[in-house]
Amino acid sequence: MKREETVDHHIKTCWHAIYRMYNQEAAKHDSTTSQAFVVLNIDPVNGTPATKIAPLMGLESRSLTRMLKSMEEMGVIYKQKDPTDGRSVRIFLTDLGKEKRQVSKQTVILFNEAVKQTIAPDKLEAFFEVIVKINQLIESNPYSK
Repeated sequence: MKREETVDHHIKTCWHAIYRMYNQEAAKHDSTTSQAFVVLNIDPVNGTPATKIAPLMGLESRSLTRMLKSMEEMGVIYKQKDPTDGRSVRIFLTDLGKEKRQVSKQTVILFNEAVKQTIAPDKLEAFFEVIVKINQLIESNPYSK
């Protein structure tokens, strides 16, 4: 089987293209795609527990720690002890972080609108059904048999 015939090849190639496109847009705003995903996953009003951000992004906590430190130094986020749980830390967006969140959100919306204008609704619906099925297959761990 050629790699061009495998499902994972097409998913990976497409995701890398999307990631590069988002990175080019993020760079115009002194940011990265990863940072954009972080600000999109922080509740702009109530903040988000630091321990919840990595799973929302599909990352390990260790991978996120360095990025959060960098974003704090850039003035995009700030940390605050959770008033209901003193052991927990919540991440909040600064005004700059809220601006970056708005830019990131608009970029995602524009891309999705472009996709919707290019791909017929029935084909897009089929795509979502297939992606959901692939995720379910992965979660069922087909290699454990």
